[in-house]
Amino acid sequence: MNPLQGKRIVLGVSGSVAAYKAADLASKLTQAGAQVEVVLSEGAEHFIAPLTFSALTGRRVHTSLWTDEAHVLHVGLGEGADAVVIAPCSANTLAKLAVGLADNLLTLTALAARGPVFVAPAMDGGMFEHPATQANLQILRQRGVRVLGPARGRMASGLVGWGRMLEPAEILGQLRLALAQGGPLSGRHVVVSAGGTQEPLDPVRYLTNRSSGKQGFALAQAALDLGARVSLVVGATAAALPTPTGAERTDVVTAAQMAEVVLQLAQTADALIMAAAVADFRPRQVQAQKIKKERLPQLELEPTPDILLAVAEARQRTGRPRVVVGFAAESENLLANAQDKLKRKRLSLLVANDITAPDAGFAVETNRVTLLWPDGRVEPLPLMTKSEVAEAVLARVVGLLEGG
Repeated sequence: MNPLQGKRIVLGVSGSVAAYKAADLASKLTQAGAQVEVVLSEGAEHFIAPLTFSALTGRRVHTSLWTDEAHVLHVGLGEGADAVVIAPCSANTLAKLAVGLADNLLTLTALAARGPVFVAPAMDGGMFEHPATQANLQILRQRGVRVLGPARGRMASGLVGWGRMLEPAEILGQLRLALAQGGPLSGRHVVVSAGGTQEPLDPVRYLTNRSSGKQGFALAQAALDLGARVSLVVGATAAALPTPTGAERTDVVTAAQMAEVVLQLAQTADALIMAAAVADFRPRQVQAQKIKKERLPQLELEPTPDILLAVAEARQRTGRPRVVVGFAAESENLLANAQDKLKRKRLSLLVANDITAPDAGFAVETNRVTLLWPDGRVEPLPLMTKSEVAEAVLARVVGLLEGG
């Protein structure tokens, strides 16, 4: 499902102090499964050595136009690329691309490219905001070149403004999102919930759970990788996790807030994946002042809104979402409890996991789940990374949406 897996990406690096970020980008692309062909301009070699990129990608780095194979090298690089990304792209290289100047291997390759071309501008001072640079960017956008950034921040000169190259993780996300277009979930709206809610006890304390939100975020990324429009509803325990590029994120704190957002989004969703660890109980009364240690409270609880049950009731009336996936985190009687939840909540699929397992569930990078279906099928999956679990779940969602 990873749209970068096996893709041939040409990474062009122009002369900029931000060239050091390109090394990180090359590494991230390679780790994501892409075949990375690096092309350095002459200016880039003043900032970073070709050996750095060859060590990170395991592939030859291209630097000079004047080699025995130069008359076909740029054609092979450009036409054979699934995408060309120039990061950093200096003001000088932007200008060359805008007028079609082909005086080095990097600009020649960009001209020969048949796939999408991305540029990540990086320049100091007021260069990005200069009318000449803005005009060049406008020309490139009109030709279909995708401009990533830049960000605003401190420059090498000490000035603050627009011109910082985007961070490699964000560029990677943008490439991943672009290459996922046309996937099996293109045109579909998928809602994913992630993380645990917090139910206030007093102005200081709250009831919550140990959910990290990592599995939910992995599900959101897997849906994006299949081309879906993704709405991500994030509980308070996962607030610090970075948003997958392209996801429309809404942060909530309590179960009631999550219920309101999820029910609203579900009205237009093709699929809902409720991976959030929603608190089952909340204090019946929230204290207006901090409870003192010396005064041990008598804590009376009440149930929080049952989101999946409310979704099931709405689904009977509207038919939306077509597919609803629930999660069951259990500490005992895993299959019996999961089957009961599957039936009561009228789910399309339930993902059950034993939270007592040391290598699965909360606060780890792996998970071991069992998939349960309304027709009685039980499908145990081996120990996987949470990303692999997400891909497995989304593969089943695709099948359900397609009627399989």
